[in-house]
Amino acid sequence: MTSPERSPEPDAARKRGIKITLIFVLAFIAVIVGSFVYTTVRPRLLTVDELRANNAVMFSQPRDIGEFALTDDNGVAFNPASLRGQWSLLFFGYTYCPDICPTTMVLLNQFYGKLEPQLKKDTQIIMVSVDPARDDVAKLNEYVRYFNPKFRGVTGEFMALQKFATSLSIPFAKVPGGGDHYLIDHSGSIALINPNGHYVGFFKSPHDLNLLVKNYESIHPQFK
Repeated sequence: MTSPERSPEPDAARKRGIKITLIFVLAFIAVIVGSFVYTTVRPRLLTVDELRANNAVMFSQPRDIGEFALTDDNGVAFNPASLRGQWSLLFFGYTYCPDICPTTMVLLNQFYGKLEPQLKKDTQIIMVSVDPARDDVAKLNEYVRYFNPKFRGVTGEFMALQKFATSLSIPFAKVPGGGDHYLIDHSGSIALINPNGHYVGFFKSPHDLNLLVKNYESIHPQFK
């Protein structure tokens, strides 16, 4: 008596099941290994004390900088809404500055170039003029775009600029004498505004490029 021929379907189904199980196991292992590698490679976030040691001073609470009405280097209104939606690094300087301003702008350009694409997209660099008498919109536009086409400049009425600078604890004053070639005494600090438009801290001078990048990469995910 001839035995009935075995159907190949159970064997085929079992092989498919084993294959699917193997795929899931390998995928799970890949996720675990990837998470381990990411955790190992990713830079450790710096604490507030470590940031301060690196010249990055972070406030215990975000600060509201109030209302202001200025003008950017394209002649467009610059107000609190202009500081929302992105992180903003504000440097107060002027186009006739002989030393600290061009040096800091070069540094900020290098800093911006070192940021990862997504972080760069989430960051705007702004130079606020402390010399509105000489820094009109056209002059400011030419100056900031020389360092980086994506940088912005801001100017306005003297009292409005002084009020804005005071709200960020960044004083400035005209140096007596000098005639038409006068100098402005101002801070080299870089103010840091979070995407909600709140003042959260500042980078003290002198600035170090690598520390500036390292500090900002730690601050970005922690102080939103």
